[in-house]
Amino acid sequence: MPDDAPTGEYLELTGGRVHLFRGGSGEPVLFLHAAGGAGAWLEFHGQLAGAGFDVIAPDHPGFAMSDDFPLVEAMDDLVYHYLDVLDALGLERVHVVGASFGGWIAAELAVAASHRLRSLTLLSAAGLRLPEHPVPDIFLMPPPRLLETLFHDPPPVPAAEPGATPDIDTVLAAYRDTTALARICWTPYLNNPKLERRLHRISAPTLVVAPSDDRLIPVAHAQRYAALIPGARFAEVADCGHAMYFERPAEFAGVVASFLHTAQSALSGANQ
Repeated sequence: MPDDAPTGEYLELTGGRVHLFRGGSGEPVLFLHAAGGAGAWLEFHGQLAGAGFDVIAPDHPGFAMSDDFPLVEAMDDLVYHYLDVLDALGLERVHVVGASFGGWIAAELAVAASHRLRSLTLLSAAGLRLPEHPVPDIFLMPPPRLLETLFHDPPPVPAAEPGATPDIDTVLAAYRDTTALARICWTPYLNNPKLERRLHRISAPTLVVAPSDDRLIPVAHAQRYAALIPGARFAEVADCGHAMYFERPAEFAGVVASFLHTAQSALSGANQ
């Protein structure tokens, strides 16, 4: 089995179990997934692991194979949840990469506990409120409209077999993920009005990445993050939509891995 092949495992925390995939070897990278993509080891993860990193990809509370953790009711609860995850893994400091909803969690984690981060990477992160650049309501979108919103080039929807009925397990899993997402970000919708004025507290080296054709989280949100986080770098990947690590996994993994290697080299030099 190659070193970057993932293993699935569970962490026992107070309140329930966290499911995660882990693959690769090297500096630890905590990957916080978007509203979609839980419960899977994706090409993006494999590319990042293959670039020389120990990639840890947990399912958020209530998503995929993690337990519900009913006391995780708001974003600040998620921040402490992930500090508990780091403690349970025995990791004092990690690189944190977060995408969309997971990017919002990553930003809040960096605000609260920047000393636990070797670096921070935000991939089209939610979390900010920019009235002039609103985020459309994904809870109200029918599936075809959602695909158009998430992808620069939406994948074809496979035709249903005549007389076929929906897979009840798939339907229930999607409903559970959506319910877990709504529990955290229904009101206010996908943002924390206080986050913007706290971003100056982030001291970890930071990269903010946006897909050029993001129809869900406008690129202006990433630009605002980069402007307000001290020393943050900004990068944009062309011809890509919000479902970035599904649509352009190699490009996003390459940008992230390059930044992580640079950040790690800087940290190693500072410690010599």
